[in-house]
Amino acid sequence: MKLGSSFRLLLSALLISIAPWGAPSTQAQADEPEELRFATSYKLMTLDPHYANLNENTSLLSHIYERLVYQDEGLELTPGLAISWRPLSATQWEFKLRDNVRFHDGTPFTADDVLYTIERIRDFLQSPSGGFRSYVNGIKAVTAPDPLTVVVETKGNVPNLPLSFSSIFVMHRPSDGFQTTEDLNAGDPPLGTGPYRFESWSSGEVLKLTRNDDYWGSKPAWPEVTFRVIENPAARVAALSTGEVDVADAIPARDVASLKHRGARIASVGAARINFVQFDVAREALPGVTAKSGEAIANPFKNPLVRRALSLAIDRGVLVDKILAGYGTAAAQVFPTGLPGTSANLQPQMPNYEEARALLAQAGFPDGFNLVLAGPAGRYPGDAESLQAIAQSWARIGVNAQPAAAPFSVFNTKRAAGEYAVWYGGTSGEAVDIILHALLASPDPTRGTGALNFGNYRNEAFDEKLAKAEGIAVGPERNAALVEATEFVMTDQPIIPLYHFHHIVGFGPRVGSYVTHPRGWTTAMQTLAAEN
Repeated sequence: MKLGSSFRLLLSALLISIAPWGAPSTQAQADEPEELRFATSYKLMTLDPHYANLNENTSLLSHIYERLVYQDEGLELTPGLAISWRPLSATQWEFKLRDNVRFHDGTPFTADDVLYTIERIRDFLQSPSGGFRSYVNGIKAVTAPDPLTVVVETKGNVPNLPLSFSSIFVMHRPSDGFQTTEDLNAGDPPLGTGPYRFESWSSGEVLKLTRNDDYWGSKPAWPEVTFRVIENPAARVAALSTGEVDVADAIPARDVASLKHRGARIASVGAARINFVQFDVAREALPGVTAKSGEAIANPFKNPLVRRALSLAIDRGVLVDKILAGYGTAAAQVFPTGLPGTSANLQPQMPNYEEARALLAQAGFPDGFNLVLAGPAGRYPGDAESLQAIAQSWARIGVNAQPAAAPFSVFNTKRAAGEYAVWYGGTSGEAVDIILHALLASPDPTRGTGALNFGNYRNEAFDEKLAKAEGIAVGPERNAALVEATEFVMTDQPIIPLYHFHHIVGFGPRVGSYVTHPRGWTTAMQTLAAEN
């Protein structure tokens, strides 16, 4: 974004309380919908759909590319470019593809394009943090018995393969070799089967799209779509308020009331993610944790009674109602209740300071102790403010917590270096088992578990229950096994679930409705035009 544009948007943010709602002219409202204008927080830095597994790419490139399997607003798997799928054996899956689908250059979509996509990710592309490789590492071979059938042979039992394919965009096989990330970013037009065609792109600034009138599915409402990257939340709010854009994503909860007052409408949904407090439960002594006298003490977080006490002493109502202005849901597990694999029995508790003090005394800390509570600032909605609120809650049971908020890059580096004893964090994923696998399973590089288990929590009985659930095909039986594993591990309080913040999207008068997705995707396909 140019400096002048940034200044104008920030100035508009300061004048929200006195400036009129900016709406298109009467004539523009009466005409057929033309350009849909977004202000997005997602800074698209590449046109390669396989380079990095980030919402920035997933959201914006989903207009151009499509997946074999789609994950709907309830996180259920539904047909995409594949109309059906079934296991042929413990190590083989068959996917039947949709007929009469064409890429934007008019060439037909076939099984060969699926083979190319898998081969590109698995064998060719070198991307940061592995990109999408984890989704295809278990694939031994992939074949095409006919143009509309793909058979995938896996190295072992991979019952969640359809879920993995719900995260992978299908690319068109070029005439020779593999397309490089550099080629795509330098001018090779992205070629997909999606509802919109690529028009132009300025890295980190603007993405322009035009409707694919030959799309196999429902015709999108908007002939043209422009995404303007506006990272500053106040500037996004200002752009929506003045009518410069029709839709703005990642609206801060604190700005919802003023936007509504000015005529904007709001759509929100609980995010398929969890924000939590995590402990270092492995080391014998921890930095920043001392007795009230200042003397070093043994790691108190090894004791589940201490972890339980600290959970009981948090007022989640303050976090959700005050800090998130009601745009959050108090948490007792990794996903909001009601999504696949969540337990109806796990409900967030009201604070009970008396019971919490009793648990601390039982654990050998009747007077409490001192600690430093670390966390990022500006990474998640309400993160720095949450640190302050948690510290105030813990003070009521004798635990003196010093909040230490830092930019995410600094926080992440120090956490990896072991400089923290207890910290606030957050994570998201496609499904409950993805989060459990990364956050709570015992760290094991050979199995790929515990990638986010920075506290080195280990529970072999839970690992067995989770592995059992992961060995079941996606569906009710798998969900029930995940519920059992979750209920079992949460009795040990390995983390303190805090809240699921809401994805908040604001939209103006040219938009009739907007459907939010728990994965936080921002797309024109979720946006319906207002009736004239």
